[in-house]
Amino acid sequence: MRLSPRHVFWLKVILHIVFLLPALYLIALVMTDNAGGDPVQYIIHYTGMGALNSLLVTLLISPIAKRAKLAALMQTRRLVGLYVFAYALLHIAAFISLDLLFAWGLLFEEVIKRPYILVGAAAFIIVTLLAVTSPHGIKRGLGKRWQSLHNWIYVVALLAPIHFYWSVKSEIIEPSIYMVLFVLLLYNRKAAIKKWLLLTR
Repeated sequence: MRLSPRHVFWLKVILHIVFLLPALYLIALVMTDNAGGDPVQYIIHYTGMGALNSLLVTLLISPIAKRAKLAALMQTRRLVGLYVFAYALLHIAAFISLDLLFAWGLLFEEVIKRPYILVGAAAFIIVTLLAVTSPHGIKRGLGKRWQSLHNWIYVVALLAPIHFYWSVKSEIIEPSIYMVLFVLLLYNRKAAIKKWLLLTR
């Protein structure tokens, strides 16, 4: 089966809907006072899961495209990757504004006391760099360096589930499942990762 440009267009429309609906649902929950007993933590967790699930979908696109022989499917990866950044931005913005109330000094104290925040911040910085360099014009300008830079998504795929796992206090089943899924996806790319690591030495 071959995906035509029209198919890709409608697939992107569907992806926009799929990723926007959870954000709209969150807004509806907050506006109707149905965001749980602790709305601030609910929003922070919800947006964090949005970023994690978007990242998972991003990493699934390549193996699905190869197995199904749908090369055109790769054209959706940039779009999904930008949603990873969007949800990660909402996640950290909610934490800084709603939880810390923009107390920047407290933020640095939290980073020192809670390593999972440092891990999450590192993942967010990488995702931001990938989002900023995602436009086609910048891609052409960077040339071969662009792919090397965007391979840092593999590092994010390690940091994000670790951030999730360390952030929970008791319920570790869900973060453990995510860790296994990301490890499997990275293992599927072991040859590409090994090649990238050799080139970056």
